[in-house]
Amino acid sequence: MTAACPACVVAPDAPRLAAEAAGEVVHLSLPGIHCAACIAGVEQVLGALPSVRAARVNLGRRRARVVLAPGAELAPALSALEAAGYDARELDEAALEPGDPAARMILARIAVAGFAMMNVMALSVAVWSGADDATRALFHWAAAAIALPALAFAAVPFFTSAWSALRARRLNMDVPIALAIALAGASSLIETIRDAGADTWFDAALSLTFFLLAGRYLDQRARATARSAAAELTALELPRATRLDDDRPVRVAVAELMPGDRIALAAGARAPVDGIAEGPARLDRSALTGEADPARIAPGDLVCAGEAVLDAPLILRATARAEDSTLRRLAALVEIAETGRHRYQGWADWAARLYAPLVHGLSAVAFLAWWAATGSVGTAIAVATAVLIITCPCALGLAVPAVTASMTGRLFRAGVLLKSATALERLAEVDTILLDKTGTLTSGRLTTPDLDPAAASVALALARGSDHPVSRAAAAALAGHAPAPLTALREVPSEGMHGLWDGAPVFLGRGPQGTELRLPDRTLPLDMREELRPGAVEAVAALTAQGHVIHLVTGDHARRAAALAARLGLEEVHAGVAPEQKAALVAELSRQGARVLMVGDGINDAAALATAHASLAPATALDAARVAADGVLLAPDLRALPETLATARCAARRIRQNLAIAAAYNLVAIPVALAGLAGPLAAAIAMSTSSVSVVLNAVRR
Repeated sequence: MTAACPACVVAPDAPRLAAEAAGEVVHLSLPGIHCAACIAGVEQVLGALPSVRAARVNLGRRRARVVLAPGAELAPALSALEAAGYDARELDEAALEPGDPAARMILARIAVAGFAMMNVMALSVAVWSGADDATRALFHWAAAAIALPALAFAAVPFFTSAWSALRARRLNMDVPIALAIALAGASSLIETIRDAGADTWFDAALSLTFFLLAGRYLDQRARATARSAAAELTALELPRATRLDDDRPVRVAVAELMPGDRIALAAGARAPVDGIAEGPARLDRSALTGEADPARIAPGDLVCAGEAVLDAPLILRATARAEDSTLRRLAALVEIAETGRHRYQGWADWAARLYAPLVHGLSAVAFLAWWAATGSVGTAIAVATAVLIITCPCALGLAVPAVTASMTGRLFRAGVLLKSATALERLAEVDTILLDKTGTLTSGRLTTPDLDPAAASVALALARGSDHPVSRAAAAALAGHAPAPLTALREVPSEGMHGLWDGAPVFLGRGPQGTELRLPDRTLPLDMREELRPGAVEAVAALTAQGHVIHLVTGDHARRAAALAARLGLEEVHAGVAPEQKAALVAELSRQGARVLMVGDGINDAAALATAHASLAPATALDAARVAADGVLLAPDLRALPETLATARCAARRIRQNLAIAAAYNLVAIPVALAGLAGPLAAAIAMSTSSVSVVLNAVRR
């Protein structure tokens, strides 16, 4: 028996890791996977390839990490995944931004504040129950030992923000909050040291911190899901390319490509930079333009970054560096649109400017008035602290995030994932809807008539031999059959696929009457018609009934767009629209006063998604579109779209109700605190009650 390698005994994965280290690691985007079966399917397809050393799928990020054998190309893996029905695109993982840990840190601070608050309140109950002097003093010291370290950790965001504002000689909403927490903690510690009475307010400081952090976390969690769509677009660019140095292929980073370099593109590969084709080719431009049919190009024609070569290898002479490519310009367009999108900051800034000086003024008036009236600095500090606590904007801070979290959860259970904290408010204001065609209103699959098993198997074998969009659609429609054993497969541009079946010629492609299948004994016409997504007709009808103006916008042919619009009863149709034109259309409608909702699924929709007042993308959309959108339609049925808009209007009503509750609370509570009728602890209880009220209103059915 051969002795085991000591390293392998210590680290059983060492051989696998060594094998991976010897190969090239690439990352793939898999926007269509959604379950454990997809993971197994992708890994099985990749694992069967000799060019793949290892493959691991991450369902949460919809990505795969693939280790290629030394010298192997990625194209066979992409082709195998495409043939198996998985949409796969290479990603530059280094271009993606890392996750933001801020939400996790806020959650940790909430946990510390909540745990300390419950324990201090338990000690306070004992004090309220009539503990004697020695026991009361012990409980006060125990409360101080719990509360002060907890506040030193949990309240850091408020103190940091307040200090930054004061250093800049301005006020923000965190200044009075930090002052209230500091006064409640400091005065309570002084009372504990002096053992002057039964009242300390450690629990008030902790409850104030807890509820404010809860509101901040709800807002942070809603925002943290969305990463920059510009980063996702950049990541879709190829990280490596094959450069021809004196006709010798050399693998280099795309960033090293310079104008004039000759680049070798295999069949199925995407262009890494803009360039001039040195030979004829067919290109799939759907990712950038939305055009479903391949484009024929001649030598000397321009090829843009992101376009895929379909049928044969191509030599490309670069005309620009990667940072100057069409894809990068599209990413910049998205980034500009994202940073310019309305985020309701005007109202928040106005509230901050009004709240801070008003609260400080009321607290100062209360301190001076009670000091003058009673001559007791302790009493004046207690009343001033109560004013600061009772006017704390917890209810105001929770009014929007609580509704957002509740309604977002409700929509998620209905198959809609909203990623933006302000998406509900903006969706409620929508009056105009722009719907993309391919991939949004249609499933991207094509219907074929019922074929006998022999004809279906021949058609499937022919379809799998081509990367043409029609062939891919036919292969998907016939996936339940077994492919026939064909020989001499060849593709004729602009015609279709030819082959031999038992020595007899067969053909799938363009015919006099459209797409047809030619068998030795007969010719069968195929009805290659786009298939509507489930619920598309009902969704359009419901949206029209709600009073929305609906536009169909697509990069596809006018004939196809008009045919689909007729089936759906739509009158506003925009066909042959480029990505920049989609974004321009959104901007023009917005200038006319429309609140536009954009629904799209491709890279060509990303700029329009980011520019629109609100935006949604189907789950089958590319990563860039899903990230640029405010939400993702996880449910395949498009009837979730009008349901989403109805829920958004309900959310807007709840937000207004919560703001009214917060305003009514302050109108009652502030005079009570100024009159000295509520100490810091009572103020904290009142503040907590208002916060709970807005949360209960947010979660009710």
